Amino acid sequence: MYFIIKATPNDVETIRDIAEKTWRHTYSPILEKEQINYMLGEIYSVEKITSQLKHDTQIYLLLIEDEKPVAFAAYSPREEDSEIYKLHKLYCLPETQGKGYGKILINEVAAKTLDAGKHTLDLNVNRHNKAKSFYEKMGFEVAYEEDIPIGKYWMNDYVMRKVL
Repeated sequence: MYFIIKATPNDVETIRDIAEKTWRHTYSPILEKEQINYMLGEIYSVEKITSQLKHDTQIYLLLIEDEKPVAFAAYSPREEDSEIYKLHKLYCLPETQGKGYGKILINEVAAKTLDAGKHTLDLNVNRHNKAKSFYEKMGFEVAYEEDIPIGKYWMNDYVMRKVL
């Protein structure tokens, strides 16, 4: 059994733990170890996640399985276009992948997007990430490519879009 809760600042370490375990598993085949370490430090610092949670700049949803948090998603309206919502993060612990939790979280974010009266959901995925095919199965299509500088590194992404 599982359930979904909205994360609070008390969940920062849980989010960071899931991210750490998932990022290394997901990105080791496509990014250098130094870049993974840097990105985890930048994107998942205690300060950054705490601020996002306190100010609702990103809403985090935690999926709990048998009383243990095993996956999370984070979303918000796009800064440059509030008519479009963005799924910023979607990570499931490696041992839970294939259980449908990613699909469940995407559907929950899609429902929240519709509840807000919006009908477009975007996400970024690394151009070499095998998750691209999962997002396509979920109805997302590549809208465009973008290269985002983070420190001395680059995120080479597809921006994928789904009309809800």
